[in-house]
Amino acid sequence: MTLEITGSSAADIAASVRALIERGALRPGDALPPVRNLADDLGVNRNTAVAAYRQLTTAGVVVTRGRGGTRVADRSAVAQEGFAADSVLRDVATGNPDPDLIPDPSRALAGMAGRPVLYGEPVVDPGLERWARDWVGDDLAPSEVRLTITSGAADAVERLLAQALVRDDAVALEDPCFLTSIHTVRVGGYRPVPVPVDDEGMTVAGLRAALEQGVRAVVCTPRAQNPTGASLSERRAEELRAVLREHPYVLVIEDDHFSMLSRRPYRSLIGPEHRRWALVRSVSKFLGPDMCLAVTASDPETADRLAMRLTPGTTWVSHLLQRLTLALVTDPDVDADIAAAGAHYAARNDAFAGRLTELGLPTTAGDGLNLWVALPVPARDVSEQLMRRGWLVRTGDEFVLADAPATHRLRLTVHDLSDADAERLATDLAAAVRAAGGRPAPAGME
Repeated sequence: MTLEITGSSAADIAASVRALIERGALRPGDALPPVRNLADDLGVNRNTAVAAYRQLTTAGVVVTRGRGGTRVADRSAVAQEGFAADSVLRDVATGNPDPDLIPDPSRALAGMAGRPVLYGEPVVDPGLERWARDWVGDDLAPSEVRLTITSGAADAVERLLAQALVRDDAVALEDPCFLTSIHTVRVGGYRPVPVPVDDEGMTVAGLRAALEQGVRAVVCTPRAQNPTGASLSERRAEELRAVLREHPYVLVIEDDHFSMLSRRPYRSLIGPEHRRWALVRSVSKFLGPDMCLAVTASDPETADRLAMRLTPGTTWVSHLLQRLTLALVTDPDVDADIAAAGAHYAARNDAFAGRLTELGLPTTAGDGLNLWVALPVPARDVSEQLMRRGWLVRTGDEFVLADAPATHRLRLTVHDLSDADAERLATDLAAAVRAAGGRPAPAGME
């Protein structure tokens, strides 16, 4: 197989591997030669072979598995949030908010239309801008803030990265990581650099190592990190800001997706002197995923460059959607509903974590819609056992960049289960662990 790969430059070698995959000579899961062997066989510098594999990795053509080597990637789609299509199993892997807790927009829709908006007018509704400035202003240390409205958080992050990076630039991502962030970086052709996450959020040593590797952007979730539920402590945020003081031009993107629902305070990586930054807050978790709108607060230069990224495509988010968002978030009844929803998610997750702990699977609920459950055996084995019992779950390895312990985790969305169904799932999960060869700790011994 080694002799079939040709080329003297990274681009030529990568193209040769692509051609072998397209012809079927290399199939998903097949191993590529080790970098040193390939370089020797082709008579090229080892760095050339490394660059070729990096190009293939960032394009999603191959995957690197540490000691497992570099292998042709599976052609299956990147994992995404949402319901599993065509499954007869009870789906507790969705990552969705409870539809019953999303405010009804009917009353707001009746009176929000107003005058039509024409080309050339301001792209941000003035009323929404005033509200959004209050929403983000008190949480930001930099004194100069500009606002941009995008079609949701994923749209904002994609455009923010595109305005700052070129293909193969390195991006620091939390590990384990939100699925959409993994997908965005992969599709953009950037190089993900994993930063471990613990109970206090992104680790200081991990961020420092990523910066030493030359990352040009950092994507962080300050609270309700998905999938772990971790939130930055004040101490951790201060330590991370200290690390970033030496790198003021690295773009820091904070995705505060859970914002109005969160039970934790907002603590930021963005210091008062940081030069390239953006805070993104979408409304999808509390007003519904179909409300594709996010407020992006940033430094003026980033805002200008982001506006340029909006120009070739969707120049502005619909003013009808902006007015609807404003009508909802300024309604006292909706505000009370959002607060009640946040309390509901926290209470249901706490209760389920308690059930698992009593059954010998110690679990602590973080912030957010989901639970991150540690297992004594590989999550894939437990997942298969749960499927036999009628449950569809999400294993931690779907969120992994390099974090091996996450392969012993499940991410569960349980807040919409009845008490009876929650009890059945907890019991089935403990039984699945035993069937997979694990032994839950006896009650009181965890």
